[in-house]
Amino acid sequence: MKGDFLEHYFTNNANLESKMRVITYENNGHVFTFSSDLGVFSKNRIDYGSKVLLETILKNEKRKNIKILDVGCGYGFLGIVLGKELDSVVTMVDVNKRALHLCEKNRKENKVNGECFISDAYEKVSDTYDLVVTNPPIRAGKEVVLRILQGAYKHLKNEGLLWFVIRKDQGAKSIIKSLETTYKVEIIEKEKGFYIMCAKKIDTT
Repeated sequence: MKGDFLEHYFTNNANLESKMRVITYENNGHVFTFSSDLGVFSKNRIDYGSKVLLETILKNEKRKNIKILDVGCGYGFLGIVLGKELDSVVTMVDVNKRALHLCEKNRKENKVNGECFISDAYEKVSDTYDLVVTNPPIRAGKEVVLRILQGAYKHLKNEGLLWFVIRKDQGAKSIIKSLETTYKVEIIEKEKGFYIMCAKKIDTT
């Protein structure tokens, strides 16, 4: 996700003013609070696609104490709620420094075990995980999206799961096709044009 052509929440603008706000989200009796600001994805409300993705994962994922990686974490909504609800350690990465600052603040305030650090997709990621989750940055282009989705493979444990959300009109079917050589891909949920997908790593050894 490098390059001057990327705008909006994909870049770091040191001159961007700050207008902090707090977003709340409730799940399973837990109330989560998220500090947000200008220059981050979905700054005023929880993104609908992320919300459907999260709630679909929680309906289907029964394991606890697993290792989770949130790629393109923003201010940490997906990773933080999953970490809390699944009693798991979560690693959250992004290229946006402001988002990561917020993510670390939110992780601590919501008392979630894990870490946040800057990484261009998997550039700084060395570990393997039981679950990788992402709401990929469609506006950054299909090449970047596929780099995130395909790149998850080497950071998943055997039988590990990649969960992601793509809108139907943003090329969901072609993306599924491009992943089927290395993953078993299933559409788990469809809601308001959003496809929630789970890709299971195929053990080729």
